[in-house]
Amino acid sequence: MARYNGGWKPYVSVASRRAKAMKEMEKRRKQGQTVSPIVIEGRDIVKTVWGEAWCDNLERYSDYENRLPRGRSYVRNGSVVDLQIKTGEVHAVVSGSNMYKVTVKVEPVSKQQWKSICEDCGGAVSSLVELLQGRLSKGVMERICRAKQGLFPSPGEIKISCSCPDWAGMCKHVAAVMYGVGARFDHQPELLFLLRGVDEKDLIAKAAQSIPVGTKAPSKAKVLVAEDLGGMFGIDMDLGPNLIVGKGKPVKKKAAKKQVVKAKRTKVAAKKAVKKAP
Repeated sequence: MARYNGGWKPYVSVASRRAKAMKEMEKRRKQGQTVSPIVIEGRDIVKTVWGEAWCDNLERYSDYENRLPRGRSYVRNGSVVDLQIKTGEVHAVVSGSNMYKVTVKVEPVSKQQWKSICEDCGGAVSSLVELLQGRLSKGVMERICRAKQGLFPSPGEIKISCSCPDWAGMCKHVAAVMYGVGARFDHQPELLFLLRGVDEKDLIAKAAQSIPVGTKAPSKAKVLVAEDLGGMFGIDMDLGPNLIVGKGKPVKKKAAKKQVVKAKRTKVAAKKAVKKAP
Protein backbone atom coordinates (compact mmCIF):
# COMPACT_ATOMS: atom_id res chain seq x y z
CA MET A 1 0.00 0.00 0.00
CA ALA A 2 1.43 3.36 -1.02
CA ARG A 3 1.79 6.22 1.44
CA TYR A 4 0.44 9.70 0.64
CA ASN A 5 1.12 12.96 2.53
CA GLY A 6 2.04 11.23 5.77
CA GLY A 7 -0.96 8.90 5.71
CA TRP A 8 -1.98 5.63 4.11
CA LYS A 9 -4.45 5.45 1.29
CA PRO A 10 -7.47 3.30 2.27
CA TYR A 11 -7.34 -0.24 0.91
CA VAL A 12 -9.73 -0.91 -1.97
CA SER A 13 -10.76 -4.54 -2.43
CA VAL A 14 -10.61 -6.33 -5.78
CA ALA A 15 -14.41 -6.57 -5.85
CA SER A 16 -14.70 -2.81 -5.34
CA ARG A 17 -12.20 -2.09 -8.12
CA ARG A 18 -14.09 -4.39 -10.47
CA ALA A 19 -17.40 -2.74 -9.62
CA LYS A 20 -15.88 0.70 -10.23
CA ALA A 21 -14.41 -0.47 -13.50
CA MET A 22 -17.74 -1.82 -14.75
CA LYS A 23 -19.53 1.37 -13.73
CA GLU A 24 -16.95 3.56 -15.46
CA MET A 25 -17.12 1.52 -18.67
CA GLU A 26 -20.91 1.73 -18.75
CA LYS A 27 -20.75 5.49 -18.15
CA ARG A 28 -18.32 6.01 -21.02
CA ARG A 29 -20.37 3.86 -23.39
CA LYS A 30 -23.51 5.87 -22.62
CA GLN A 31 -21.55 9.00 -23.48
CA GLY A 32 -20.83 7.49 -26.89
CA GLN A 33 -17.17 6.76 -26.21
CA THR A 34 -15.45 3.69 -27.59
CA VAL A 35 -14.27 1.64 -24.62
CA SER A 36 -11.65 -1.06 -25.03
CA PRO A 37 -10.97 -2.78 -21.67
CA ILE A 38 -8.33 -5.44 -21.09
CA VAL A 39 -9.96 -8.77 -20.31
CA ILE A 40 -7.70 -11.59 -19.10
CA GLU A 41 -9.00 -15.16 -19.20
CA GLY A 42 -7.21 -17.58 -16.90
CA ARG A 43 -3.93 -16.93 -15.09
CA ASP A 44 -1.75 -16.22 -18.10
CA ILE A 45 -1.74 -12.54 -19.01
CA VAL A 46 -0.33 -13.19 -22.49
CA LYS A 47 -0.60 -16.32 -24.61
CA THR A 48 0.81 -15.60 -28.09
CA VAL A 49 4.26 -14.94 -29.51
CA TRP A 50 3.73 -11.18 -29.81
CA GLY A 51 2.25 -10.70 -26.34
CA GLU A 52 4.95 -12.80 -24.71
CA ALA A 53 7.70 -11.01 -26.63
CA TRP A 54 6.43 -7.60 -25.43
CA CYS A 55 6.37 -8.67 -21.77
CA ASP A 56 9.69 -10.53 -21.99
CA ASN A 57 11.29 -7.39 -23.42
CA LEU A 58 10.07 -5.22 -20.54
CA GLU A 59 11.06 -7.73 -17.89
CA ARG A 60 14.62 -8.07 -19.18
CA TYR A 61 15.45 -4.50 -18.12
CA SER A 62 16.47 -3.82 -14.51
CA ASP A 63 14.60 -0.49 -14.68
CA TYR A 64 11.32 -2.39 -14.68
CA GLU A 65 11.89 -5.84 -13.21
CA ASN A 66 10.99 -4.84 -9.62
CA ARG A 67 8.10 -2.57 -10.57
CA LEU A 68 6.15 -4.48 -13.19
CA PRO A 69 4.89 -7.26 -10.84
CA ARG A 70 2.81 -4.65 -9.00
CA GLY A 71 0.54 -4.37 -12.01
CA ARG A 72 -0.08 -8.06 -12.66
CA SER A 73 -2.95 -8.44 -10.20
CA TYR A 74 -4.47 -5.18 -11.42
CA VAL A 75 -4.57 -6.24 -15.06
CA ARG A 76 -5.76 -9.76 -14.17
CA ASN A 77 -8.74 -8.52 -12.15
CA GLY A 78 -10.02 -6.22 -14.89
CA SER A 79 -8.83 -2.88 -13.50
CA VAL A 80 -7.70 -1.60 -16.92
CA VAL A 81 -10.99 -0.02 -17.93
CA ASP A 82 -9.86 1.30 -21.30
CA LEU A 83 -6.67 0.99 -23.34
CA GLN A 84 -6.13 2.70 -26.69
CA ILE A 85 -2.98 2.32 -28.80
CA LYS A 86 -2.01 4.95 -31.36
CA THR A 87 1.18 5.87 -33.20
CA GLY A 88 3.79 6.34 -30.49
CA GLU A 89 1.26 6.52 -27.64
CA VAL A 90 -0.85 4.42 -25.29
CA HIS A 91 -3.72 6.03 -23.40
CA ALA A 92 -5.47 4.10 -20.65
CA VAL A 93 -7.82 4.40 -17.68
CA VAL A 94 -7.18 2.22 -14.62
CA SER A 95 -9.53 1.62 -11.70
CA GLY A 96 -7.91 1.93 -8.25
CA SER A 97 -9.03 3.92 -5.23
CA ASN A 98 -10.12 6.35 -7.98
CA MET A 99 -10.05 6.35 -11.77
CA TYR A 100 -6.56 7.17 -13.00
CA LYS A 101 -5.39 8.22 -16.45
CA VAL A 102 -2.18 6.62 -17.71
CA THR A 103 -0.13 7.77 -20.69
CA VAL A 104 2.76 5.83 -22.18
CA LYS A 105 4.77 7.48 -24.95
CA VAL A 106 7.09 5.33 -27.06
CA GLU A 107 9.68 6.71 -29.45
CA PRO A 108 9.36 5.49 -33.05
CA VAL A 109 11.88 3.04 -34.43
CA SER A 110 14.58 4.96 -36.30
CA LYS A 111 14.53 4.64 -40.08
CA GLN A 112 17.98 3.09 -40.06
CA GLN A 113 17.05 0.54 -37.40
CA TRP A 114 13.83 -0.44 -39.19
CA LYS A 115 15.71 -0.74 -42.49
CA SER A 116 18.23 -3.03 -40.79
CA ILE A 117 15.45 -5.22 -39.37
CA CYS A 118 13.76 -5.51 -42.77
CA GLU A 119 17.05 -6.39 -44.50
CA ASP A 120 17.97 -9.01 -41.92
CA CYS A 121 14.51 -10.60 -42.14
CA GLY A 122 14.15 -10.14 -45.92
CA GLY A 123 12.96 -13.27 -47.70
CA ALA A 124 12.19 -15.05 -44.41
CA VAL A 125 8.67 -13.60 -43.95
CA SER A 126 6.48 -14.84 -46.80
CA SER A 127 3.04 -13.42 -45.93
CA LEU A 128 1.27 -10.91 -43.72
CA VAL A 129 -0.87 -13.68 -42.24
CA GLU A 130 2.26 -15.61 -41.24
CA LEU A 131 3.78 -12.48 -39.69
CA LEU A 132 0.77 -11.46 -37.58
CA GLN A 133 0.10 -15.01 -36.44
CA GLY A 134 3.68 -15.26 -35.23
CA ARG A 135 4.46 -18.24 -37.45
CA LEU A 136 8.05 -17.12 -37.94
CA SER A 137 11.39 -18.82 -37.78
CA LYS A 138 13.43 -18.65 -34.59
CA GLY A 139 16.02 -16.52 -36.37
CA VAL A 140 13.44 -13.91 -37.46
CA MET A 141 11.92 -13.66 -33.97
CA GLU A 142 15.35 -13.30 -32.38
CA ARG A 143 16.16 -10.44 -34.77
CA ILE A 144 12.85 -8.66 -34.17
CA CYS A 145 13.19 -9.08 -30.39
CA ARG A 146 16.88 -8.14 -30.17
CA ALA A 147 17.51 -5.85 -27.18
CA LYS A 148 17.88 -2.17 -28.15
CA GLN A 149 18.21 -3.10 -31.84
CA GLY A 150 14.91 -4.82 -32.50
CA LEU A 151 11.29 -3.74 -32.74
CA PHE A 152 10.62 -3.62 -28.99
CA PRO A 153 11.43 -0.42 -27.04
CA SER A 154 14.03 -0.04 -24.30
CA PRO A 155 13.26 1.96 -21.10
CA GLY A 156 15.09 4.95 -22.56
CA GLU A 157 12.55 5.05 -25.40
CA ILE A 158 9.54 5.01 -23.07
CA LYS A 159 8.03 7.89 -21.09
CA ILE A 160 5.27 7.14 -18.60
CA SER A 161 2.84 9.22 -16.53
CA CYS A 162 -0.14 8.56 -14.28
CA SER A 163 -2.65 10.91 -12.66
CA CYS A 164 -2.40 9.07 -9.32
CA PRO A 165 -0.47 10.68 -6.40
CA ASP A 166 2.00 7.79 -6.10
CA TRP A 167 5.56 9.17 -6.20
CA ALA A 168 7.02 6.00 -7.78
CA GLY A 169 8.35 6.28 -11.34
CA MET A 170 6.24 3.30 -12.34
CA CYS A 171 3.17 2.94 -10.17
CA LYS A 172 0.94 -0.16 -10.21
CA HIS A 173 -1.47 1.55 -12.60
CA VAL A 174 1.25 2.11 -15.19
CA ALA A 175 2.55 -1.43 -14.63
CA ALA A 176 -0.96 -2.80 -15.25
CA VAL A 177 -1.13 -0.86 -18.51
CA MET A 178 2.26 -2.19 -19.61
CA TYR A 179 1.01 -5.75 -19.23
CA GLY A 180 -2.29 -4.73 -20.79
CA VAL A 181 -0.44 -3.65 -23.93
CA GLY A 182 1.04 -7.16 -24.20
CA ALA A 183 -2.42 -8.68 -23.78
CA ARG A 184 -3.75 -6.40 -26.54
CA PHE A 185 -0.96 -7.57 -28.88
CA ASP A 186 -2.23 -11.13 -28.35
CA HIS A 187 -5.34 -10.22 -30.34
CA GLN A 188 -4.08 -7.32 -32.46
CA PRO A 189 -0.33 -7.78 -33.13
CA GLU A 190 -0.45 -5.17 -35.90
CA LEU A 191 -0.78 -2.54 -33.15
CA LEU A 192 2.86 -3.17 -32.19
CA PHE A 193 3.96 -1.85 -35.57
CA LEU A 194 1.56 1.10 -35.25
CA LEU A 195 2.97 1.94 -31.79
CA ARG A 196 6.55 1.94 -33.12
CA GLY A 197 5.62 4.02 -36.16
CA VAL A 198 6.49 1.46 -38.84
CA ASP A 199 4.58 -0.48 -41.49
CA GLU A 200 4.60 -4.25 -41.08
CA LYS A 201 4.13 -4.62 -44.84
CA ASP A 202 7.72 -3.42 -45.29
CA LEU A 203 8.90 -6.82 -44.07
CA ILE A 204 6.80 -8.51 -46.77
CA ALA A 205 7.97 -6.08 -49.46
CA LYS A 206 11.57 -6.95 -48.67
CA ALA A 207 10.80 -10.60 -49.40
CA ALA A 208 9.37 -9.59 -52.80
CA GLN A 209 12.60 -7.77 -53.68
CA SER A 210 14.59 -10.95 -53.12
CA ILE A 211 12.75 -12.75 -55.97
CA PRO A 212 14.95 -12.88 -59.12
CA VAL A 213 13.83 -10.72 -62.07
CA GLY A 214 11.93 -12.70 -64.71
CA THR A 215 10.60 -15.30 -62.30
CA LYS A 216 7.25 -16.46 -63.65
CA ALA A 217 5.90 -17.94 -60.44
CA PRO A 218 3.95 -15.50 -58.24
CA SER A 219 6.03 -13.92 -55.46
CA LYS A 220 5.51 -15.54 -52.08
CA ALA A 221 5.20 -12.04 -50.65
CA LYS A 222 2.09 -11.45 -52.78
CA VAL A 223 0.16 -14.67 -52.16
CA LEU A 224 -2.16 -15.92 -49.49
CA VAL A 225 -3.16 -19.45 -48.60
CA ALA A 226 -6.73 -20.52 -49.43
CA GLU A 227 -7.40 -21.86 -45.94
CA ASP A 228 -6.12 -18.57 -44.45
CA LEU A 229 -8.50 -16.57 -46.66
CA GLY A 230 -11.45 -18.67 -45.54
CA GLY A 231 -10.55 -18.09 -41.89
CA MET A 232 -10.00 -14.36 -42.39
CA PHE A 233 -13.37 -13.78 -44.08
CA GLY A 234 -15.38 -16.35 -42.12
CA ILE A 235 -16.59 -18.27 -45.22
CA ASP A 236 -15.92 -21.58 -46.93
CA MET A 237 -13.71 -21.11 -49.96
CA ASP A 238 -15.28 -22.60 -53.12
CA LEU A 239 -12.09 -22.97 -55.14
CA GLY A 240 -12.70 -22.22 -58.81
CA PRO A 241 -10.57 -22.63 -61.95
CA ASN A 242 -8.61 -19.45 -61.21
CA LEU A 243 -7.32 -20.77 -57.90
CA ILE A 244 -4.74 -23.46 -57.24
CA VAL A 245 -6.53 -26.29 -55.45
CA GLY A 246 -4.84 -27.99 -52.54
CA LYS A 247 -4.39 -27.29 -48.83
CA GLY A 248 -1.52 -24.97 -48.09
CA LYS A 249 -0.90 -24.03 -51.71
CA PRO A 250 -0.73 -20.36 -52.72
CA VAL A 251 -3.42 -18.48 -54.65
CA LYS A 252 -3.06 -15.16 -56.46
CA LYS A 253 -4.42 -12.28 -54.42
CA LYS A 254 -6.45 -10.76 -57.29
CA ALA A 255 -8.16 -14.05 -58.09
CA ALA A 256 -8.67 -14.76 -54.41
CA LYS A 257 -10.40 -11.42 -53.82
CA LYS A 258 -12.78 -12.06 -56.73
CA GLN A 259 -13.58 -15.47 -55.29
CA VAL A 260 -14.26 -13.97 -51.87
CA VAL A 261 -16.67 -11.40 -53.37
CA LYS A 262 -18.42 -14.12 -55.37
CA ALA A 263 -18.76 -16.32 -52.30
CA LYS A 264 -20.21 -13.46 -50.26
CA ARG A 265 -22.75 -12.63 -53.00
CA THR A 266 -23.77 -16.29 -53.20
CA LYS A 267 -24.25 -16.34 -49.45
CA VAL A 268 -26.44 -13.19 -49.53
CA ALA A 269 -28.50 -14.54 -52.44
CA ALA A 270 -29.09 -17.79 -50.58
CA LYS A 271 -30.40 -15.93 -47.53
CA LYS A 272 -32.79 -13.87 -49.69
CA ALA A 273 -34.07 -17.04 -51.34
CA VAL A 274 -34.80 -18.60 -47.96
CA LYS A 275 -36.81 -15.52 -46.88
CA LYS A 276 -38.88 -15.53 -50.09
CA ALA A 277 -39.61 -19.24 -49.86
CA PRO A 278 -43.25 -20.04 -48.83
